[in-house]
Amino acid sequence: MFPSVNEQMDVIKRGVVDLLPEDELVKKIERSIKENKPLIAKLGCDPSRPDLHLGHTVVLRKLRQFQELGHQVILIVGDFTGMIGDPSGKNETRPALSLEETRRNGQSYYEQASKVLDPTKAKICYNSEWLGKMSFEDVIKLASKYTVARMLERDEFEKRYKGGEPISIHEFLYPLAQAMDSVAIKSDVELGGTDQRFNLLVGRDVQREYGQEPQIILTMPILPGTDGKQKMSKSLDNYIGVSESPSQMYGKTLSIPDNVMYDYFELATTVSKQELAEIKATLADPTKNPRDLKRRLAREFVTLYHSAEDALKAEQEFDRVFVQKDVPDDLQDFTPDTDAAACWIVKLITESGLAPSNGEARRLIKDGAVSVDGEKVTNPDAEIALNAPKVLKVGKRRFIRIVPKQ
Repeated sequence: MFPSVNEQMDVIKRGVVDLLPEDELVKKIERSIKENKPLIAKLGCDPSRPDLHLGHTVVLRKLRQFQELGHQVILIVGDFTGMIGDPSGKNETRPALSLEETRRNGQSYYEQASKVLDPTKAKICYNSEWLGKMSFEDVIKLASKYTVARMLERDEFEKRYKGGEPISIHEFLYPLAQAMDSVAIKSDVELGGTDQRFNLLVGRDVQREYGQEPQIILTMPILPGTDGKQKMSKSLDNYIGVSESPSQMYGKTLSIPDNVMYDYFELATTVSKQELAEIKATLADPTKNPRDLKRRLAREFVTLYHSAEDALKAEQEFDRVFVQKDVPDDLQDFTPDTDAAACWIVKLITESGLAPSNGEARRLIKDGAVSVDGEKVTNPDAEIALNAPKVLKVGKRRFIRIVPKQ
């Protein structure tokens, strides 16, 4: 039994940037209810980045809503298209991967995505299953269904073309290959970030060329990173990973700026529409302290990806280390460039920028001006365990959060 059309549309439209065409989706849902047949909702997975962060979960949460509405969700792992390299959102193509690498990364993606999706109700497919079987004749026929002029409407291609930067022919094949994924599974709805809008629209056109009813495209916003400025990205070190420890997840959440807090609640949690309205009102009230909401947001994330018990423990640990030791909220994170289980205290101090030289770091330690998690360090040869985030304090007012490598 499916919810009514209006109920489904209310859920689907939450937080969406593009829903094209909306009237066609209404018709698809009406037919789905009448025929008691679920829609097929598709998400293409990028196997070049198997480590998921909260930015990735924005689209995954929307996909989960389709599951809860009774529809069939299919994750397409681009093991074949990963060998091309998707230029989306880039001024140059991403490096291509081997088929073995894309398969391995795809499995890791699926395991992490299962923290958001119901894995018992999700299907996973690898697009090499159909793309790898296409002959050169098939590729020529596919390429004939789209023009170079249409391809150059894509922002990234247009900028590179006008700037005299090279565009390889195989890059034009990427959106066509992604469109063939929609043809292969007869997709009703395809989801993606706003950077995927062009590819999703190509899918509609190619489905039509192959005699299918075109899919609806649904794009979600790009979640800002913990710096509140650029998009969340591991390469920019402004991310919160879905596989991070409760303490790391809690601490990183408290570091986000107040002005993006509502975006995090709306796009990356399961709080209700009514709660969202209350959160917006609280954030707009200058008499209310946003710290309480931020702590709630941190608990929400830890509960979602770990448990309520872990969330409580993470909060208590944070209070013990930060609040009771009068540590500022806006700590900068520093990740030592080492895979070792521990790091020399002097190296931590100098490489994090809290002292200009090893000699000065040693002097500060001997003077009793250095502490880790509130415990004074008196031995300049001490090794600090990198098993969890730690607060390094040098002097009275210089702090940094030491975050171990993932």
